[in-house]
Parts: sequence; C-alpha cells; structure tokens
Amino acid sequence: MIFEIVNNESDPRFKEYWNEYYTLMKRRGITQEQAQRAVISNTTVIGAIMVQRGEADAMICGTIGDYHEHYSVIQPLFGYREGVHAAGAMNALLLPSGNTFIADTYVNHDPSPEQIAEITLMAAETVRRFGIEPRVALLSHSNFGSSDCPSASKMRQALELVKAQAPELMIDGEMHGDAALVESIRNERMPDSPLKGSANILVMPNMEAARISYNLLRVSSSEGVTVGPVLMGVAKPVHILTPIASVRRIVNMVALAVVEAQTQPL
Repeated sequence: MIFEIVNNESDPRFKEYWNEYYTLMKRRGITQEQAQRAVISNTTVIGAIMVQRGEADAMICGTIGDYHEHYSVIQPLFGYREGVHAAGAMNALLLPSGNTFIADTYVNHDPSPEQIAEITLMAAETVRRFGIEPRVALLSHSNFGSSDCPSASKMRQALELVKAQAPELMIDGEMHGDAALVESIRNERMPDSPLKGSANILVMPNMEAARISYNLLRVSSSEGVTVGPVLMGVAKPVHILTPIASVRRIVNMVALAVVEAQTQPL
C-alpha cells in the first residue's frame, strides 16, 4: 500500500486546487481570496478537491470538528448521486444477537416524507451491501395510526412512497420501538403486518430521535461493533466520522469507502 502525504502549504498543486475550488463555488458566494484560504486551512476541502480531480477515490473526514461543518463542504462540491434528491446518515451497531441500523442520525434535522422515503431506500440498499436482508420499521410515538400529529402523518406518507417505489421491501410503520423489535408485540396491534421478525433498520422521524436512540444503544451494548456514520446519497464515496471515532471504526469506514469506490460506475 502506498501513502501520499500532502503538505498544503508547499504542495505545487495549491494554485490548481484553489482555482478549481473557486470555479466550483464562485456562484455560492466564495471569493478567490476565500478559496485560497480554504485550500490552505481546511483539509476537508483539500481532500474533496482531490476526489473531484480523480487524485483520490474516496475520502474519510470528521475526526476533528462538527459533522455539519464537513457536510457543508462536501455536499455543494459533489452534489447528490444520480436519481437521488436527498442525503442521509446511518449508524450501525453489530451485535452477536443481531444488527441494528438507525437513520437519519446526522444530516436532516426534520426530514420531509419524501426525504424519509429516499433515506429508507438508501438504507436498505446499504444494508444489502453488508450481506444482510433489510427489515425496515418506520418509528414514531404513534402506533399504526394512533395519532394524527404531523410527525406521525409524515411517517405514514413515507411508508406509502417507499411501498410504491420498492414493493418487494419488507417494511411497515408507523410504529413504536418495541413493536419494531418484538414481533409478538407488533402482532398484537397489527397481526397482518408484512414485517416479519425483528426490524434491523429503524428509520426515525427526525435527527433528535435517531441520535438519541443510537447513542443509548451504543453505550448500553458493550459487546457491539459500531459502524458509521455512513453517508448515503452523495455522488462520491465520502464519509464523515465524529471526534469519538475509534481506530477500529475508522478502519471499518475506510474499508467501506474502498468497496464503494470499487463498485461506483465509471
């Protein structure tokens, strides 16, 4: 394996990089001076430009700073992948007793029904890449129509959108967390639910619910392997980690990014 160490203060490509960054971002309020400063001081900008130029195949960032600081660099540069109109983040906890994937943990604060549907479909696709058959629950404080509040209604709308686009996907909602994980509880309320067994993808109504749920599971399950956040929907293989990421998690995400780069269409 070959490693290239890039010193942004002396690299001869500096002018090319800031010119390219300026060209890509000048209609988003970035001046030439700001582009030069960004390429000198922001390693996420440098890495993103390297991926954009084909000098790198994938990128991992985020071990320093806030997730959305990095995302605000990445999304405008790369945009969404073809056919996708939203991005989302998913975290996973891989346990001996089973695997749990939770979305959207980092990108959308209060996603619309359309965004939830896209995030759900991308989450199912990503889980299949792990060699796991997705079983999806759309979670809510409402349990199969028990509430008509906006957050419950949008989960029901998202369910219909997903079923229209992926009728083969095993999914149901909106439901409580215990109903998602315990089939007998779910069957008491909805005996004809198409979701069988324990859901392994839990799609939350907003980022707060997703982040709280994931962190509670992560801390309470000491035997598990954590993966993520997996950034879904961006046009390039890029993932934003968090400052608490362990060496093991970084290595896992690098491996995932390599697989994504190898399977991307040319």
